[in-house]
Amino acid sequence: MSDALQKKYVGKKELWMFSIGGMGQGMIYAMMSSYISDYYVNILHLPLMFVLLLMLLARVWDAINDPLMGMIVDRHTTKWGKLKPYIIFAAVPIAVLTILMYLSPSLDTKPLMIYSAVVYVLWGMIYTMADVPFWSIPNVITPNADERSHVVSFSKIWNSVGSALPEIFFFASGFLLPLFLDTSNPEEYNKKKYLIIAASVVAIGIVMYVNSYFHIKERAVPPVKKHEKGEDSQLKRLFKCKPLLLVILMGVFSSGRYMVQAAAIHVARYAFYIGPDLNGMTLEEKTAAIDASVGSVKTIFQMCAVVGMFGATILMPKLMQKFDYKKLLITTCLAGFVASIGTTLIGWFTANLYLCIPFILIQCIPLGVINTISIAMIYDCLDFMELKTGHRDNALGSACQGFINKLGSALSTVGIVAMYMAIGMKPDQMLSSTAIVAATELPRWQNFAMFSLVSIVPGLSMLLCAIPMFFYKLSGENKKKMQKDLQEKRIAEGFTVSE
Repeated sequence: MSDALQKKYVGKKELWMFSIGGMGQGMIYAMMSSYISDYYVNILHLPLMFVLLLMLLARVWDAINDPLMGMIVDRHTTKWGKLKPYIIFAAVPIAVLTILMYLSPSLDTKPLMIYSAVVYVLWGMIYTMADVPFWSIPNVITPNADERSHVVSFSKIWNSVGSALPEIFFFASGFLLPLFLDTSNPEEYNKKKYLIIAASVVAIGIVMYVNSYFHIKERAVPPVKKHEKGEDSQLKRLFKCKPLLLVILMGVFSSGRYMVQAAAIHVARYAFYIGPDLNGMTLEEKTAAIDASVGSVKTIFQMCAVVGMFGATILMPKLMQKFDYKKLLITTCLAGFVASIGTTLIGWFTANLYLCIPFILIQCIPLGVINTISIAMIYDCLDFMELKTGHRDNALGSACQGFINKLGSALSTVGIVAMYMAIGMKPDQMLSSTAIVAATELPRWQNFAMFSLVSIVPGLSMLLCAIPMFFYKLSGENKKKMQKDLQEKRIAEGFTVSE
């Protein structure tokens, strides 16, 4: 059994197919997380307070929904497998709901609010059914902890690529769609643009995601142990695991890192304009010019995020083999905070987007590090819980990661909406059927306030998220001893692995 726990199980094809599945999932999640706030606020013109409350209350429900899904998956095994079947179960509903989210039905404000709330909440629930089992799979395709970390780090590279792909559609649409769509009504034009982008992303992303089902093998599924009288429940075991709680706290504190991507579209609308002089243009010409500028500015931010995040993610497999997870996370987060100060100062004193690029790139490095290391740390915490309790709640652990990601996305959106309210921005007057306002027409303090969402705000978040890691103990020699003890425990219990 000792040799079995050290040998390699995952072949190149299986690794690639799982990673491509993660890439497709990343595309679909990014379509929601990076664009939904702009769509609700600037395209549908939903009341700001409604959007803020929707995001908060939906995440409160997720706080219940994610662990529930984790417990359901951990307690049941279908005749098709334990984790894989959920890929098929969730694919069609998540595809339909993503398109419905950007359908823009012609409804009055109150019915539109109800429609948006129902679709958004249902989307979150179905995505949980897709996300929790999928990112639990590395736990069951290999019992080898080092190989598991490699599967996670490699698949996160392609998940990050997938999260950047919608930006290509968004960037291209700013130049191509005005050739085919009527731009005389900015509201209707942008509604059609979002629907086209969403449909394109879903069509490609779902095929990638579903394809992974046919190439993954569940080899190391632990037997389900019946709950014995006097034993802690699954949730109680979770709340008793201090290392896992610290990882969750780190994830919550790092929520601001999502701002660089989630707020980029808002910054592109209201902080910078790069394009020809708008004076003397017709409404159609002005709409097309501003739309191209918004696409270009957002692409600059997105490319910074991709280069910084993807660059870090692609190095993670090697870095995770050589360096301690805890030290990697603390070091990169502090570097990201320092870079955010540079971004903020340059933005304030020069208002030059191009001078900010090197600092934004450094800011985005922790995105890739946190996304990869947090889930690897959660897997280590599951090892710790298995060693201490005899139970391995793979899906519940993955639910913690899903909750962290969705809470981070929601808090980012809430922060964006709160900024609109704080500085008196009125989206319904910025983008309407009769007028479209460029960033150059706003006071500079409003430009900078929006810019702070992608500069100092995520920087402060990265500083905060490093704090819990100073108390995290599953690292270095402690981690090595834990893995050795767990291996001995599994040998004694006769843990078997299928080929």
